[in-house]
Amino acid sequence: MPTQDELFAAVDALLAGTEPGPQLPEPAERARLREAAGVTQAQLAKVLQSTTQTVKNYENGRSTPKPPRLEAYARLLEGWAAKYPAPETVPAAHTVDQVPVAFAPAPAPVVPVEPEPEPATDAVEETADDAPQAPATPAARPAAARQSGQPLRRAARPTQHFDGQFPNGPLVVLDGDGTAYGVGGLVLECPATTLAQLVTWALTDSGLGTARLNRNGRDGDPLVVLTAEAAAKFGLPATLDDDPATMRSQRLPEDHKVVKALARSKWQLTRRGFGPWARIYRPVKDGRRQCVQLAVLPWRALDTRAWGNADQLPAPDLARVLGVYAQRVITPRGSTATCGLELMTALRPPTRAVRDEATGGWVSGPNPGALTDVYEAAPPEVLTEHPAAQGWMGGFLNEESYQWIRPVETLSEAEMVEPFAVGIDINTAYLAAAARLSVGLSGPVHVRRPDFDRKTAGSWLVDLSHIPTDPRLPSPFTPTGQPPTGPGWYTTTTVAYALELGHDVRPIEAYLREKAGAYLDPWHDRLREAYVTTMAEAGIPVEKDTDERAFLAAMTAHRLLKSAGADLDALRTALAAEGLEHLAEMGDDQLASAAWRHHQIAVVLSAVKSTVKFGIGKLRERPQGLNYKPGDPWSALERPTWRPDIRAAVIAKARVNMHRKMANVAKANGRYPLGVNNDCVVYASPTPDPFGFLPLTGSGKGVLPGTFRLGATPGLAKVEGVQSMLTVVDWLERDQPINPARHIKGYDANEVDGK
Repeated sequence: MPTQDELFAAVDALLAGTEPGPQLPEPAERARLREAAGVTQAQLAKVLQSTTQTVKNYENGRSTPKPPRLEAYARLLEGWAAKYPAPETVPAAHTVDQVPVAFAPAPAPVVPVEPEPEPATDAVEETADDAPQAPATPAARPAAARQSGQPLRRAARPTQHFDGQFPNGPLVVLDGDGTAYGVGGLVLECPATTLAQLVTWALTDSGLGTARLNRNGRDGDPLVVLTAEAAAKFGLPATLDDDPATMRSQRLPEDHKVVKALARSKWQLTRRGFGPWARIYRPVKDGRRQCVQLAVLPWRALDTRAWGNADQLPAPDLARVLGVYAQRVITPRGSTATCGLELMTALRPPTRAVRDEATGGWVSGPNPGALTDVYEAAPPEVLTEHPAAQGWMGGFLNEESYQWIRPVETLSEAEMVEPFAVGIDINTAYLAAAARLSVGLSGPVHVRRPDFDRKTAGSWLVDLSHIPTDPRLPSPFTPTGQPPTGPGWYTTTTVAYALELGHDVRPIEAYLREKAGAYLDPWHDRLREAYVTTMAEAGIPVEKDTDERAFLAAMTAHRLLKSAGADLDALRTALAAEGLEHLAEMGDDQLASAAWRHHQIAVVLSAVKSTVKFGIGKLRERPQGLNYKPGDPWSALERPTWRPDIRAAVIAKARVNMHRKMANVAKANGRYPLGVNNDCVVYASPTPDPFGFLPLTGSGKGVLPGTFRLGATPGLAKVEGVQSMLTVVDWLERDQPINPARHIKGYDANEVDGK
C-alpha cells in the first residue's frame, strides 16, 4: 500500500498540473524497438505527425515528446516491447565481470535433421527494392548432405534480432570446411566450392545483408570474410605481396584463374580488382542490387592499425567482433577509412526520389543536406599534386593537428622538479569537432576583400601574424605551434577563434561556399553512440555526472584486462597494484573470460576510433599508384565526397578546441603543456594522475569545466601515459628535441598507433 506522503505528493502534483505522463524506455531501447519492428525513422515520424529529425532526437536522448504525442509514442513502444522483448538489457555502466550481450559466448550450435529442397538454379532471384522478399532459408550442410545436393540446417538461433529481409545479420566468417559463423552465434553450412557459387549463395540462401541507414539509401551488401583455409579452398594464393609499403595496390592479375572463372560466370569486379576487399557484382536488374563483399584475411584485409590482431581471432569471435561493428557503425567494406566515408554517404545519400511534374512519375533528384555534386576545388584547399595547384602561387591551407614541443628554456624550476609528466588524450577529438559543424554544400566562390562572417563556410586569406603568442603555449593558428609570419589561408573556425581572442581580422580574399549545413551530424551521432555503447560494455561509466576518479579506475581495469596475456598471476598482481582487488580475487576461469572479453571490446573500440580518424582523412584522399604523375587527376576526385575543405574544417575545430582548453588551464592555475601531439597533451605533475595538474572545482571533486574534463564520451579526456619528469626534460634538452606527447606511452605513438 502507498504511504500517506506518497498519496499526498501525487495529489499535489495533479492539482499543480504536473502529474507525470507515460514513462518512456531509455533512448537506445526506443531505437531497438523501432528497428525490431522494421520501421524507419521517417515512417515513424509520419505516424506521429512529426519530422525525421525529431524522431532521431527521441532516440538519441536529445528531446522527449510532449502530450499528446507523448501518449501515442508511449503506447506504440509498449506494444512493440510486448512483441519484441529484449533478450537481455545491458546497463550503461556495469562491473567488468558482467558479460555484455554483444560479447556473450555464442550458444552451442544445434544439428537439426529437417532437409529443405535446394534451389533448381544458381541464378540470383531478383525483386524490386520497393517490394523486397525475404531470402530463402539459409542452409547448412554436413558433408554427406553436400554430395546429395540437399541443404540441411544446423544453425543455432542468433541472439540478436534482425529484420525479416535479412534474418541472419550482416556477415559471416567462412572457414575452410564450409562452416560460416555469423552474428549472435549463428552457424551455417556453405556448400559453395567456387567463388561464383559462394557469391550466389550469399545473395540467395544466406539471409545476409543489412537494411539501409537512410530511406533514400540502399541496403547493405552481404559480407563474407574468408579465413586462410577458406581462401585456399577457393584457389586464392596465400599472400599477394609481402611488402606492406605496396599493400594498397594489392590485387590478383586479370589473367588469374579465379578472376577468369568469375568472368565466365558473368560476375564483375570493381575498378580496384580482386584485392583484400573484393566487391563482386552483376548489374542492377529490376531495381535489385546483386553485389557481395569479400574480405580475405590472409591478404591483410584487417589493418592492424585499426583492428589490432583481430584476424588472429577464432572465426566465431571474429564474427562477433565484426558483427558488433557492422550493427553499430556499418558493415565493413574496406579499410576503416573507406567505412568512415561510406557511412557519411549511407546516412546522407546524394539523391532521393522526387516527383516529375511533367510525367507524374518518380525520378532521381538531389537530396537536401547531402553532398550531391562534384565541384571544382578551390586552389588553396587542394593538395600540391592536384591539377588546380599546378602554377598556383597563392599558398595553401595548412589546417593540421598539433605537433608542438615547448622550448625547454621556458620551463620553470618548479616544473622541472615535478616527479611526473602525465599525458592526457581527447576521446575521438575529430568526432567531437564534427558535431554541429557547418560545412560547405556547394562550390567555392572567389571573393576579394570580404567581410568576415563566422556563419559562412570557406577558406580565408588573413594575416594573423600580429597576434601575440605566449611561448609557453602553442599558437592556435598553426599545427607547428609557431606564430604565423604573414598572410595565410585559414578555415572559418580558425579565423573566428582569432575574433574570440579579441583580435581584429581583415580578410584579403576568400573562397566561400554560399550553401552550408551540418552535413556530418548524422555521422557524428551514429559513431558517438557506437563509441559510448562500446565503452559502457567495457565497464566504463558514461553518464554525465560520473565521478572522474571512478572513470579513471574503470579505464585502468579495462587497459589491464584487454592487454592481459596467459599469465593470470601477473594480471592479478597488476590489478592489485592499482587497487582493483575485487578483480584480482576472481577465479581463473572468470578472470580469463573477462580478459578475453575486454580484448574483443578493445578491438571494436579501436575500429570505431579509426573509422573517425581515417574517415576524415579520406575526405582528402591522395593519389595512389607508382605510375602517378603530379598534375594528373586521380579517381578519388570523381566523387562528391572528395572535400579537403571539410577535412580542414574538422581538424581546425579540433585544434582550436585543444588550444582553448590549454589556455583555460593556464588561466586557472598557471600550468602550461610540455608538448602536444594530435589530441594528446603532456603536463608536469606532482602526482601520476591528472588531478595533480588540472584545475579542480571549488569542492575539489572534479575538473573545472572548460578545461580537460575526464570522461568516456567524445571530447572528454583520459590518461594517455605517464613518464618521469627527468626523462621528459632529457627529451626536451636534446639537440633534436623529442615531443613528449608522442612518447608518453614509452614509444612513438605516431608510428605504433598509426597517427
